[in-house]
Amino acid sequence: MHSTHTALTTSRYTRTAIALHWVLALALVGIFVMGNYMADLPFSPQRLKLYNWHKWAGITILTLSVLRLLWRATHKPPALPSAVERAMPSWQLRAYHATHTVMYALFFAVPLMGWAYSSAAGFPIVVFGVLPLPDFVPASKELAEALKPLHGLLAWALAGLVGLHVAAAIKHHFIDKDGLLARMLPTRR
Repeated sequence: MHSTHTALTTSRYTRTAIALHWVLALALVGIFVMGNYMADLPFSPQRLKLYNWHKWAGITILTLSVLRLLWRATHKPPALPSAVERAMPSWQLRAYHATHTVMYALFFAVPLMGWAYSSAAGFPIVVFGVLPLPDFVPASKELAEALKPLHGLLAWALAGLVGLHVAAAIKHHFIDKDGLLARMLPTRR
């Protein structure tokens, strides 16, 4: 166990990768809760305000996702420790890689689909009320009606994968006790 712990502490993610991970995680939880809450509100100034905040958060998440992907492309993440990799059944290794790949794709797909829906519905996105974004697609009621449920479906898929990711991290921490979660936890250095 000691050698595994030592290997894990030397194979930590960078501070920037850790910060981007946790900021994006908190933003995703917040926007998901907000999206579900506002969807059931009656038409009102409060609902309009929440929709604008939701759009701003989505663009922020898209920006964070770009930064995170650029960081990952220029700073190789630590390899899965060999002791952990050997202990995992092959299906878990495949699930580990597939979950990360699909989550990264959804980090982009969900906000882009929201942007497309907003554009198709004829509601421009003006980030923080000052930065107008170009329409992602032309205004079209039919397209908006098709994109709205797709945006929601992708958001739910991302929420499910995030839940699976969290469950796996908890399993590694409390059941396997392999120290894998420690690689992504903020620490004081």
